[in-house]
Formats: sequence, C-alpha cells, structure tokens
Amino acid sequence: MGLTSNKVLALAVVAGVLLFAGTVWWWPRLAGRSVRAVLGRAGLLLATQVAVFAAVGLVANQSFGFYGSWADLFGREDGQGVVVDHSAGAGGGPLRVVGDRRVAPAGGARPDVSGRVEEIRVVGRTSRIASPAYVYLPPEYFQTRHRGRTFPAAVVLTGYPGTAEALVEKLHYPRTALELAKAGRMRPMILVMLRPTVAPPRDTECVDVPGGPQTETFFAKDLPQAVSTHYRVAKGPRSWGVVGNSTGGYCALKLAAHHPEVYAAGAGLSPYYDAPNDPTTGDLFQGDEGLEKRASLWWCLKNAPAPDTSLLVTSSRTGETNYKDTLKFIDLVKGKRPTRISSIILESGGHNFNTWRREIPATLRWLDERLDGGRDA
Repeated sequence: MGLTSNKVLALAVVAGVLLFAGTVWWWPRLAGRSVRAVLGRAGLLLATQVAVFAAVGLVANQSFGFYGSWADLFGREDGQGVVVDHSAGAGGGPLRVVGDRRVAPAGGARPDVSGRVEEIRVVGRTSRIASPAYVYLPPEYFQTRHRGRTFPAAVVLTGYPGTAEALVEKLHYPRTALELAKAGRMRPMILVMLRPTVAPPRDTECVDVPGGPQTETFFAKDLPQAVSTHYRVAKGPRSWGVVGNSTGGYCALKLAAHHPEVYAAGAGLSPYYDAPNDPTTGDLFQGDEGLEKRASLWWCLKNAPAPDTSLLVTSSRTGETNYKDTLKFIDLVKGKRPTRISSIILESGGHNFNTWRREIPATLRWLDERLDGGRDA
C-alpha cells in the first residue's frame, strides 16, 4: 500500500482508536509500581502517540502533497533522476505520453467537452534530465473546428518536495482553467504541470549546479522545446508563461527574469526571492560567486539589465512570512523598466493550498492577458 493510499490512512486511524481504547481499558491493570507495570504504561502511551501522529501526518501529506511515496518520504526516491544517454536514436522523441485522465466529472470522458490531462515523460536533450509531468489540454484542442488552432502554454510548478498530482487534485489547475475558459474569462491554455524537484531527492532550486543537475536549462530550454514539438503550442516569443507556489514560485520568477525570450510572464505564489542553502539543497554553487549572485532575484533586478517580462507576486498581510520581502520586491521592480510587476495581497492566508486556490483564478487570468497565441490556422 502506497504512502498516499486511503487504506494506509484508514489503518493508521483505526490503530490510533484501538490503541486509545486499549490504553483506557488496560490502565487500571497497569497501575502498580512494578517494572512490568511501568513499562506497560509507557508502551501503551508511546504506541498510541505514534499511531495518532502517523494518522495526522498522513492526513497532512494527502492534503498538501509533500511526499508521493514511501521512497520519497525516506529520501530514497531516485527513479527520475539524471539520464545517462539521450542520443537521437536511444529512446524516441523527447516527450512520451504514458497515460491520461479526465479533468472534471461534468465533462465525462469526452475530451472535446472537458479537455484531458495526459501523463507524460520528458527527456531533456541538453540538460540530460528526465522528469514526469502532467499536461492539461483544453476541450478546444480536440474539437474539429479548431483542429489547426495553436494555444498559449504555461509551466506550473509545485513547491518542494511536492507532487505533480497535487497540482491536478489539490490545487485544481485544470478544472480552474476549464471553468474560466467556459465562462469567457480567459482563453483556452495548455498547462504543463510538474514539480521543480527533477533530480530527487535534491532540491536544486532551478539552478544549473556545477557538475550536477542542469535544472535551469531543463526548464528554460528542454521542457518548452519538447512540449512545443509534441503539442500545438503557439509559436513566438510571448507564447509561454510560468507559475509556481513556494519553491516553484521562486523558480517561476527566476525563469521569467533570466529567460524573458522564453517566458513572457512569471507568477510566484508565496515565493521567496533568493535560493536557500540548507541540507536539502547541498552546495548549489560550488564556490562560484557569479552563479550565486545570479540566483538571487534581488541581485538580478538591482545589477543586471532589466528583463522585458511581466512578474506577479502574491502574499498576505497575516499568515505569510514573505509579506515584507514581497513589498520590498514590488518597490524594487517598479523602477526597473521594461520589467512589469503585479501583485495579489490577501488580508490573511497561510502558506498552504487553501491560500493558493484563492489566488489561482486571478493568476491564470493575469497570465492569459500577457501571453500571445490561441488562434486558428
């Protein structure tokens, strides 16, 4: 049974309830001062607490999508790491579809009504990285009258560690895009959903690590090229946007700032503005001060030429630790034309899925207004 299985959660809950009841039942019998009685009481308390904490942890993991498997939880997830060989004939094209699912119950199984989410594997020709992802294709993609139509596209990133499934099941990106388009509030858009952890379990912060994973190259070059080759993405320099939450938000802003020729807009939901240095990241820069400075959005906006891109940042006055930094970042970008800055500031909201779900509809509309594409041939 997998980490995210409802059976595992149910088992943990049942175990907690039974151990609590057992503790109440056996406590009078273990009321003595003998070693056996003391060890019995300690054992019952410990077992009950472990079961309760396990149940709470499983609920939190299912709600927020921190880890997708037992291997992921214990830092042993390495099945989608760096690929050794990507020569032209080694394994077909750079993108392979391995499954699909429907977007919303209202549309049933018909993709021309509700769209479709395809599970894919992307192989980075330049970065030598392979990663799983989900691609949302809107209903118009499958409709006969739009058979020659191209669409704007956006990369959607989770936080760290995160799971790509959470973007579909918890943050509801495909469903929200479908509902907004049906209401005429945005154009149909292709969404490419994945986590920034493309070399698990390491958190590479979308950096090209010297001698390590070339994560920025994967997102700035390999991913857009692979998707554009396989799907009908609009051509041109303003066809792509990028959005993410937390770590994904930092990556989104950085990718748009570093590569405005690729990403015309970048939206960071609850982002931070500088790459951390902690046990999950390891040494990202290997002593390269220039690379370390480039990874800082503060340094880039102060010292590098202002990129011709649009940025969106979000925070809340109560509940988010990035609120003051976000206000400073907005003030910094305001004077850096041609870079454009927008924001969503909530009155209250923590660093969680509920807050981001409140921001996603406005964020998708903001992206739609800044991207080109969506025309019939």
